Amino acid sequence: MINKEIDSEYNGALEFARKHYENFPVASLFLPARLRKHVAIVYKFARIADDIADEGDAEIKERLENLSLYRLKLSNALNGNYYDNFWAALDSTIKNFNLTEENFFNLLNAFESDITVNRFETFDNVLEYCRNSANPVGRIILELFDIRVDKIFDYSDSICTGLQLTNFYQDISIDLMKNRLYIPLDEMKEYRLDDNKLLILNGEEKARFRKLMKLQVARNRKYYEQGEKIISALKNHPNATRGLICQLKLTILGGNKILDYIENNDYDTLEYRPTLKVYDLIMLFFKALFK
Repeated sequence: MINKEIDSEYNGALEFARKHYENFPVASLFLPARLRKHVAIVYKFARIADDIADEGDAEIKERLENLSLYRLKLSNALNGNYYDNFWAALDSTIKNFNLTEENFFNLLNAFESDITVNRFETFDNVLEYCRNSANPVGRIILELFDIRVDKIFDYSDSICTGLQLTNFYQDISIDLMKNRLYIPLDEMKEYRLDDNKLLILNGEEKARFRKLMKLQVARNRKYYEQGEKIISALKNHPNATRGLICQLKLTILGGNKILDYIENNDYDTLEYRPTLKVYDLIMLFFKALFK
């Protein structure tokens, strides 16, 4: 595989990333230019897998078969056998930065779960999903900076889990339309709520739902509080750039701001989807930069 073909794939991944919106720091001003194409190729890998699991009209069996084939292509690429130039570029990034291969397979485990699991019995089950769906992303970013400290990985996991939880609470109505729910069923039962009737709650039930969401939000904030310790830890690491630290500050501030919106709307995320406004992004940007 010649370098020109791989470079073309990286450029394609950057364009692919620009056309999609995610809470994934592909085009962040805080990200060093030398890393952007590598983050973009990882993003493309994850986004394609996500689309296999969640987009289109394919039946469950077909989605699982396609995701299994995608997993096989990853395994083959890691052994130097490339289905096409994209896999050669991804393998180049993984090998050149000595990225932990398990993180990529864990992401695929999460996408497979998206196909086969639509309810979680306990909060521990939700956390297990986060360990595959969100935490690998933070670890991959840190490894691209050649930061490999267990404690820093743990703080990163807290931030990523916090972001995933925030996204769950932000998108409850959207997920319910897909017959998915990420609030633990044992907690639903505790608040006498039927997971199949959340979109048609009466007044009393909605009050109980708000109390349940208050619990979720308070617990969610603790993950950001724990993850914020990464800032001081990175300041003592030789490979941590000011941009990386600012990106993490912005990420934590953004997650907490969405939780603020949920609180300010009396925890009613069934009829109100909180999102960051342009004004919020500008203010959070400067807070991250100068805080």
